[in-house]
Amino acid sequence: MTLDAAEFARLDRAHIIHPYLPGTATERVVMTEGAGCRLTDTEGRSYLDATGGLWLAQVGHGRTDLADVAHEQLKKLEYFTSFWDFSNDRAIELAARLAELAPDPLNHVYYTSGGSEGVEAAIKMARYYHHRRGESSRTWILARSKAYHGVGYGGSSAAGFPLYQEGFAPMVPHVSHLTPPWPYRSELYGGVDPSDFLIAELEERIAEIGPENIAAMVGEPIMGVGGMLVPPADYWPRVREVLDRHGILLIFDEVVTAYGRVGEWFAAQYFATTPDIIVTAKGITSGYVPLGALLVGDHVAEALLREHGFPMGYTYNGHPVATAVALANLDVIEKEGLLARATEIGGYLHAQLQDQLGGLEVVGEVRSVGMMLAVELVADRATREPLPLDPERMPHDVIRRETGVIVRDSAHSLVLSPPLVMTEAEADEAAAALRGVLERTAPDGTIRRA
Repeated sequence: MTLDAAEFARLDRAHIIHPYLPGTATERVVMTEGAGCRLTDTEGRSYLDATGGLWLAQVGHGRTDLADVAHEQLKKLEYFTSFWDFSNDRAIELAARLAELAPDPLNHVYYTSGGSEGVEAAIKMARYYHHRRGESSRTWILARSKAYHGVGYGGSSAAGFPLYQEGFAPMVPHVSHLTPPWPYRSELYGGVDPSDFLIAELEERIAEIGPENIAAMVGEPIMGVGGMLVPPADYWPRVREVLDRHGILLIFDEVVTAYGRVGEWFAAQYFATTPDIIVTAKGITSGYVPLGALLVGDHVAEALLREHGFPMGYTYNGHPVATAVALANLDVIEKEGLLARATEIGGYLHAQLQDQLGGLEVVGEVRSVGMMLAVELVADRATREPLPLDPERMPHDVIRRETGVIVRDSAHSLVLSPPLVMTEAEADEAAAALRGVLERTAPDGTIRRA
């Protein structure tokens, strides 16, 4: 089928339901090629991908080495089930590799096709773990406001945004939301140290529900969709200590943060905190093939593997092509030193953003860990009132249309999560693109024409 750009756009509007896109929207950006941090659309326009797709293009676009691995595996074994006693060599090799990379004692792997499936599995694992241990009353899940945990019913129930629940009720019961760690928003903590406030709130909530009724707490180590919210360094170790005292499992949702994004294989290592379950996806294959993997502690796995085992499975558990590509992707991350590069180039990009944007009246804060960065937008730097946003002329849309640099809007922040292969020149380009628009953005959210 040979079509021009207009026909591609017409067919897209006629046939595809896009997430978060109303039917009245007519604009389409139809990508056809990618290489490194660059993308090209049907009109031949080049873009700088400063989002990594959806936080996942760790090794960059268009790598023929990963394509070759997929091709060879497709010729050898394209698929067979991993239910019951069936397995395949690629899935076994990847599980062993992940066990080596993960913190002890997370030595067991449960495969999914992505992050949303992974969160569903983790919530069910936590409840089933306690059931197998004779504590079936432990059904409650602790989560946080401004959290994002995928689009399944369990994950949407744990999410801290009304958008993911409105119109989908009834949601999964027994979920309780806590205040998020967001140091920039000091008003959330009533003048108290954020970690002290949050730990006291956690203790109070556990007492209110009853520790004997709580299965797990689920949290993103760094809250991505919430605006790249970085907790204080002592937050997660203190959370872990509280949960341990009450026999409550800790689930890290590392769908965004794992596989080099924060300069470590896992954010658990960055925060020196070992959870009971880590949910991963996205960067495990850099998006070349859908895949997810839960890393499960020995104590949890022991309970799940009793009797008839864990009664839950997905058709594509341990898909041989996906796991083969994941192994090759991990090799690239390791051989090309992309963990160190995430810290290096992420630090450089942070410095450029701070230098270019730090003095602008609508920029409240620039924050980052590795290749996760955010620019929080405010109407008033003194009061930290969020910047009003015009849905017809959002800053991230104007940046893309004017400069070709793709960033993401998340909770009044512009979020950047580029491929870990980004160059300094590309970081300079991204920072300049943001400045070119934000310096024309007024405190009422209007953006002057260039």
